[in-house]
Amino acid sequence: MTMKLASKTTHILIVDDDPIAAETLRHALSYFGYSTAVASDGVEALRYVRTGKYRMVISDVEMPQMNGIDLCREIRRRNSCDYTYVILLTGRCDTDSVVEGLDAGADDYIAKPFSPSEMLMRIRAGERLLQQESRELMIFALAKLADSRDNETGSHLERIREYCRLLCVELSTWPKFQETIDGIYIQSIYETSPLHDIGKVGIPDRILLKPGKLTPEEFAIMTQHAKIGGDTLRSVVDAHPESTVLHMAYEIAMTHHERWDGTGYPNGLAGEAIPLCGRIVAVADVYDALTSERVYKPAFSHDKAVNVIKEGSGSHFDPDMVKAFLKLEDEFAQIKENLNDALETEDSEFLPLVRTPSTPSWALQIN
Repeated sequence: MTMKLASKTTHILIVDDDPIAAETLRHALSYFGYSTAVASDGVEALRYVRTGKYRMVISDVEMPQMNGIDLCREIRRRNSCDYTYVILLTGRCDTDSVVEGLDAGADDYIAKPFSPSEMLMRIRAGERLLQQESRELMIFALAKLADSRDNETGSHLERIREYCRLLCVELSTWPKFQETIDGIYIQSIYETSPLHDIGKVGIPDRILLKPGKLTPEEFAIMTQHAKIGGDTLRSVVDAHPESTVLHMAYEIAMTHHERWDGTGYPNGLAGEAIPLCGRIVAVADVYDALTSERVYKPAFSHDKAVNVIKEGSGSHFDPDMVKAFLKLEDEFAQIKENLNDALETEDSEFLPLVRTPSTPSWALQIN
């Protein structure tokens, strides 16, 4: 064997009534760095599964008391928040047996005798699915936490990720961005863009929910939400440096209020020193803020929002992001219509647009 994987998080349950076969598999998985436990039949295996520690099960099919097929069915009947990935390991690989196993809820089927390298690849495929589920749940929970502190609704988060995906798909066709924006990048920004304002959990209600213009002191406190969110996510990135998705979430939270001309916050980054994902989310977030009713402003029309973003090209926004936005403005309007909140007030003058005490309206220092 030439491949090795050190895994700190995946615990695998081996289910086999043949102690030699179980030990052979346990030895192979230990070599690849996995933590394992062994059960001799389905009944014993269910006790392990119920602990919640083992989210991947590799089971023989032919066993006493409860075989692998019935074990699959029992696992799928469990009312669990976490998915359990099941691989059936068996010498019966005829079509009917495979169909029966998959119908019972198995995720994969491996023939005996197995190749350790093939087994590792199948396990990695299962890990990707489990990590995707865990990642999406974490992101959704964190985004909802921030959203619960604000007057914005779940539709705001849904629109932001749709706007970001739309911009990324367009930019991926530009030669300048083809090496950076691929399918993985697009999926990552779709998942992580709802975390852009996670730092609002650290802003007092008297400021976050104030129905009017902020004082200079209040605005200084409001700007801290980007750093609060960035620092929080950075601590998670430091614990999991291999996660490119977490790194993108950190960059978005920290930099989506930076400005192309260097006058944004929290670090005054300028131009391409601002991460691309932050520049993308900046346009999406401002468009949604403009076209949505907030406690301090009415909703602007689509056309007025487009004009504001055009005016901010080269100062607030990356000119490339604005060009892409203008090409897609009809699609933005459609997303807004499809994912609209309750009927929102059209433009009026009785509420201020800008929450800062002195910046011009197009600068849009929107919280």
